[in-house]
Amino acid sequence: MNMSLRSVNVGQGLPVTIGARSVRSGIDKRPTLQPVGVNAGGLDGDQVLNTRHHGGPGQAAYLYTTDDYDWWAAQGVAVRDGLFGENLTLGGAGSSADWRVGDRLTTAGGVTLEITAPRIPCATLAAHLGDPTFARRFAAAARPGLYARVLTPGTVQAGDPVTATRAAPDAPTIRDLFELDLRGTLRGRPVTPDDLRGLLEHPLAERSRADLLKRLAKLEAQGEEGSRK
Repeated sequence: MNMSLRSVNVGQGLPVTIGARSVRSGIDKRPTLQPVGVNAGGLDGDQVLNTRHHGGPGQAAYLYTTDDYDWWAAQGVAVRDGLFGENLTLGGAGSSADWRVGDRLTTAGGVTLEITAPRIPCATLAAHLGDPTFARRFAAAARPGLYARVLTPGTVQAGDPVTATRAAPDAPTIRDLFELDLRGTLRGRPVTPDDLRGLLEHPLAERSRADLLKRLAKLEAQGEEGSRK
């Protein structure tokens, strides 16, 4: 698989109208041709304003693939690099849903990223696209893109080749986590405590880990209550 960075995108934090209110968001990211530094906090010059749901060490960078953008273009969406708020638009990577937690990407500038979680659709994305139904469309498409942590800092630049080091084949796919978050199921069936314990063995984003721990505690409590009846 020959992969490269088709674009590197940064956002300055512009107003986005959600319903009747206007909020500042870093979702409107635009390509730059200059080298950009990357560290554990993300890309230099990039604004992350909703820190409750975005950013942080486990979600320091967001990637979207050209294959996924090609699919959206076929659905009539006027796509451009950075449209979905991704920092890195990755060419030659296939569908984002097929990547696994723990997969690693290394750029020519020495940056090593570790895949940690899918992006979950939100009202800000729908407002940015000017389509109030887009969060539902994004969920149904199951092409969520990839959050990643920075293992090794360095620089990124459009056109850089990218190499991959794959996680173990039993690592959860991004599709698995996307389904679990949106539907509460795993590969089409109800999730079990053992499923969640297995997922927690992998290098998830901190927010994903916290969510799975809450789900696990709830299922274990339900099991204990059932055993007492």
